Amino acid sequence: MSTKKDMVVVSACLAGCPTRYDAKGTPCDAVLDLIREGRAIPLCPEQLGGLPAPRPCCERLGDRVMNAEGEDVTDAFERGAREALRIAQLAGCRTAVLKQRSPTCGNGIIYDGTFTSKRIPGDGVFAEMCRKAGMTVMSEDDLTAQAHTCAE
Repeated sequence: MSTKKDMVVVSACLAGCPTRYDAKGTPCDAVLDLIREGRAIPLCPEQLGGLPAPRPCCERLGDRVMNAEGEDVTDAFERGAREALRIAQLAGCRTAVLKQRSPTCGNGIIYDGTFTSKRIPGDGVFAEMCRKAGMTVMSEDDLTAQAHTCAE
């Protein structure tokens, strides 16, 4: 993953923060360990983009992000992802541990935009920006395969 000195940006929900669309967190022991060691910065790009918690469920549909009510929320997702990337870069982060399947943070697999739980290959908006900026992007499952177990 990274050397002992490298900072890691992590999805705030993986730190247990109630930032998900359903205003819940999904704490991950391995992420919490990184934070306790002073090696991780928890961020929620969706909230940095101005979205509240709770909020309607969102999915990526091509280059757009739509919520379950049919509203295009792409601008908020992109704004938040840009701000989160700026903060991560200021902190010297070279690795991102992001919430799997999320329209913002999903890494390699995301929901297909039909709100039917169908998964497709792809990245969330923030994960894509991190990768383009040269960061290593992984999910909580990737991290826990290297370290500990996550709470579901």
